[in-house]
Parts: sequence; structure tokens; C-alpha cells
Amino acid sequence: MTVTDEKQLAGCIDHTLLDVAATKEQIKQLCQEAQGYGFYSVCVNPRWVALAAEQLAGSSKVKVCGVISFPLGADSTKIKAAAARDAIFAGADEIDMVVDLAAIVDGDSKYLTEQLRAVLGVCRSMRPRVTLKVIIESAALSKEQKEFICRIAEACGVDFIKTSTGLHPAGGATVEDIKLIKQTAPTCKVKAAGGIKTAKQAIEMLEAGAQRIGTSSGVQIINQFRAGELQ
Repeated sequence: MTVTDEKQLAGCIDHTLLDVAATKEQIKQLCQEAQGYGFYSVCVNPRWVALAAEQLAGSSKVKVCGVISFPLGADSTKIKAAAARDAIFAGADEIDMVVDLAAIVDGDSKYLTEQLRAVLGVCRSMRPRVTLKVIIESAALSKEQKEFICRIAEACGVDFIKTSTGLHPAGGATVEDIKLIKQTAPTCKVKAAGGIKTAKQAIEMLEAGAQRIGTSSGVQIINQFRAGELQ
């Protein structure tokens, strides 16, 4: 994707606040910023999905994204599916779910497939259907492990593969991982997240093939873009 203007860039951003100590007023501010800047969505912990949906009820554009099994991804399939359903009933338009990293490391395709299909089934049963993004924590995986989970995610039919939670010590999104995901799972969209703090980084991710950017620095990114600070 070639970014040509501010509106296009803002429309690719999931405006994110996942701090465990985030307050009600901070969530309200997040929603106000998303509306003011024209971000695609706000991305919040399940605790705040209902509030975000309430704050954005008058907006036909800004979506609400809820994270599931965040940040470890170690919940059981039953818990993940139930959490997704709960977040959707609270007002989530999209679900970002962390996959089971142990299953990736173990090469357990059966477990991963069953889990992704279970959560995707919840999302697909809704009207309108809910977008599912699966977070693979790409910086913590080998090339072979990334390809392994990407092939499974594509075969299951998930909407997006998301690089990172932004909280793993291994790091966040890279241009190389965006390209690898696109190559391995061409029918899935890609969300780049983790460590994206500048307009230059965001544009590089989009140009590499990402369709969405997850960041807590959305306001800073747009202000940099407006100022022409792209170096």
C-alpha cells in the first residue's frame, strides 16, 4: 500500500490502549481521539469494550476491537471462545486473539486448528460477522514456526494475522515479518503491531504489505505525518 494522505494513514490505525492500569477517563479520551483523527478502531482490553462501544455509539466509522487471551495466549480453547463471545456481546466489532505459542513451538497443528476454528466460529456466527485477527508473536518465532502458524491461520480462514502483542521481550513488528506473512498466507490480511511509534515506521509497514497498524502512538504518528517528519 502506498500512503498518499493523512486520511488514508489514519484509516489504517487501530488506536490502542492496553495498559492494565488504564482508567475510564483514558478510555474516553482514546475514543475521542479516534473520532477526531479518523482512526479505524480503538483497541482495548475486554474490561473496557462496553464503555468504548458506548462512547462510539454515535460514530458510524470507528470500530471497537477487543483483545482476547492477552498477552500470553495460554487460555484454553473453551475460555477463548467464551471470551470472544462476551466481548462481542459487549460491543466489539473485531477480536484480536493471541494464539497458543506453546502449540506453535510444539508443532501441534491439530490443537491450533481446533482453537482457531472455534473462535472463528463465534465470530462468523454473528450478524454482521466479526473480524478475527490472530496474534502470532512473530519476533519470538523462527522462520519455520512463522510459516507453520501462518499456513494454519490461512487454512482456517482467519481475517488477519497480527505480528505481536507489543509486550513480548523478543520485540514487535518488522518489515521482514510483514513480507513473510504476506508471502506465506496471501489470502490473509496483515496487522503490524508492536513498537510502531513513528510515521516512518507505520508507512514502511503498510508499504511492506500490512493493511492495519496497531499502535498506542497513533496521535503522534498522524502529527508527524502532518509535519512531514518522515525520516
